Amino acid sequence: MKIEQIYTGCLAQGAYFIQSEGEAVVIDPLREIQPYLTRAKETNTKIKYVFETHFHADFVSGHVDLAKATGAKIVYGPNANPSFESLIAKDGEEFKVGKVTFKVLHTPGHTMESTVYLLRDENGRDTAIFSGDTLFIGDVGRPDLAQRGSITKEDLAGYLYESLRNKIMTLPDDVIVYPAHGAGSACGKNMSKDTTDTLGHQKEVNYALRTNMTKAEFVKEVTDGLLPPPGYFPLNVKMNKEGYDSIDTVLQRGTQALSVDAFEVAANETGALILDTRHEQQFAKGFIPNSINIGIDGSFAPWVGSLIPDIQQQILLVTEPGREMEVVTRLARVGYDHAIGYLQGSFDSWKKAGKEVDVITSLSVNQFAKILEENPHANVLDVRKKSEYEAEHVDIAVNLPLDFINESMASIDKNKTYFVHCGGGYRSMTFTSILRARGYENLIDVGGGFTAIKAKTTIKTTDYVCPTQLH
Repeated sequence: MKIEQIYTGCLAQGAYFIQSEGEAVVIDPLREIQPYLTRAKETNTKIKYVFETHFHADFVSGHVDLAKATGAKIVYGPNANPSFESLIAKDGEEFKVGKVTFKVLHTPGHTMESTVYLLRDENGRDTAIFSGDTLFIGDVGRPDLAQRGSITKEDLAGYLYESLRNKIMTLPDDVIVYPAHGAGSACGKNMSKDTTDTLGHQKEVNYALRTNMTKAEFVKEVTDGLLPPPGYFPLNVKMNKEGYDSIDTVLQRGTQALSVDAFEVAANETGALILDTRHEQQFAKGFIPNSINIGIDGSFAPWVGSLIPDIQQQILLVTEPGREMEVVTRLARVGYDHAIGYLQGSFDSWKKAGKEVDVITSLSVNQFAKILEENPHANVLDVRKKSEYEAEHVDIAVNLPLDFINESMASIDKNKTYFVHCGGGYRSMTFTSILRARGYENLIDVGGGFTAIKAKTTIKTTDYVCPTQLH
């Protein structure tokens, strides 16, 4: 038996490839299926099942394509109702894979169909659980994503309490926990950076597994402080339940090389969004007017999902040369299947053709410090998360998190100048580019973000939460 965790950092997502005696299971696969097919070929194993722990909201799973490519059966737990052929397992049902066995543990709470798969070795010993979004390392799945009709998040939290105590905490302490997500995912509140642990240790350190915790206490703690989920979550659930275009079709459509003229015609005729995925400082020095910057080297896919509200939006890409396939793949992971091509030769070809370009002023932290010395009442926008801002921030800064840019931009006066920063420069450029595309001309980026600002001792910072009111 061999267990392989295939972790994708930009989504903080763990998929699993488990093999025994020439047979294999893939659990919660990503959209692109080639890595699993390659592993099966290299290990001379047949993928027998694709286990899904639930209908994922934060990414599009590769279950449909993988089943078509291998003949594997897609397995869900009770209460699932997908539109495609699948096996809906019963609670307690077992599946044999080589010499090992997987037992279905129905664990409603994160969603009503949420299921944990218990792995037993060839001697019948409980070895590991693939816990999906039911149990994370240091946290549990948020209970507000599947509330509908009369079922509230409090109801779901109550179900989760029972699932954890009746199905999970009764297992041996040496069972290994393999969750679907780690730190950085929006599917929980405070996940650990660790991607696996023993169940016994989680019983000691995970707040949600306290043995003396009442259901009422659990419900209160699990539901407290939940931020609104990204807007693309329900759309990903829909795709995971109903199916989607083949990944090959999506990649072929999105990786069409377009000349400068063809790119310009496509932008004018389709109304496509121009998404520039280059490094933020490259973008600042020159970009196609009205394009927005979400850098490929950050948390690209989650930010796309949070900031581009229409998942059907056609997208034209400006990428670093040679990274077009990577960008289209990562868009497809969160259901953005309608990239229609990329600018051949990247931005350099646009510039050489003499087309109109735009720039964003980006200051060094030394330049920013000098401005604050001369104008201590300058307008400073901190676009980090509220929790980051509350921990420490520039004394005069106002917090407008990037996550909620659509709600907060109305409070920005187009006639005033603002200095925008985040933690390291990534989010502030995204924030500034989006507003620039909407006619806000007076936003200036602070390169290096709060990391650089904090190191500059002449800039006063505080952990006091200032009122979120613009001057």
